[in-house]
Amino acid sequence: MLRVLDERVRAGSRPGERDDGFRVALSIEGGAMRGTVSAGMALGLQELGLLPAFDAVYGASAGAITGAWLVSSHPAGLRGWADPDYARTLIRWSALLRGRPVVDVRTLVEVVYQTEFPMDFESVLASPVEYHPLGTDARTGESVDLRPLIDDPAELRLALRASASLPFLAGPPVELRGRRFYDAGVAESVPFRTPIAQGATHVVVLRSRRPHGGVASATSGRVNGSPVPVPPRPPRSVRLLTRTTLRNESLELRTALLTRGARTAADVARIAELEVSGRTRAVFPLESTPPVTRLTTDGALLAAAFESGREALRETFAS
Repeated sequence: MLRVLDERVRAGSRPGERDDGFRVALSIEGGAMRGTVSAGMALGLQELGLLPAFDAVYGASAGAITGAWLVSSHPAGLRGWADPDYARTLIRWSALLRGRPVVDVRTLVEVVYQTEFPMDFESVLASPVEYHPLGTDARTGESVDLRPLIDDPAELRLALRASASLPFLAGPPVELRGRRFYDAGVAESVPFRTPIAQGATHVVVLRSRRPHGGVASATSGRVNGSPVPVPPRPPRSVRLLTRTTLRNESLELRTALLTRGARTAADVARIAELEVSGRTRAVFPLESTPPVTRLTTDGALLAAAFESGREALRETFAS
């Protein structure tokens, strides 16, 4: 993995102009405001000049938003994740009193990203590094690459909203090209299976949190020397969500949510397994990373988490 990136950087190769036979993908995990950590990692990668060495960027949920900023003409916009005003726009507890979503992805993408923190949507669409936001199909419960459904900035904004449409917290699913989508994390929390299925030979995975029980070993495919645990059953909050907010959705979607933990654990084990052969490299938050949750809005905490993500990336790739 590191050798392929190093050779591409030294050769000054660009996407679509390579002859090494590899397809290198960047996978960015989200997790609402926990995505601040992986956003810091993404900026660190861009600062090291590594982005042109990748052929595609895949993002899930907040990771999809981070991926868009990364391939845009203004990647420094990733610093918005650490801005307290940005966080307060996205996370609004007072909205519960008005019967509105706590996580206001619509306002973030349709208003803030066109005014206070303008994103150059055209540059994302024109990026030589392919941009692949993922979503969860509300009918099938399956992970979907939204790239083929995006032709213009308006559809790109819908795709960003769809990828981060958390059940209950972010309101109803987002419709794109006649299909309804929920947060990518329902079906594929770590966007890894899709790039592998689409032919990626190597994948760098930016994680927004450390695996339960420790960091997956790069030599054993295990967590702290033990097999990666598969959760025996989903959390009570998830089971309640499927019986209430999602009760009218498809059985396939509810099943995908209930089995998410086991699926993610299997993906983490697979990433560690491929790391042994040099096909993947996972970047985890440092042990000293502040405890950021999905709904953290504390500016100082978010800024520290963002910088911790940058440091984790540099520790992995600077040499």
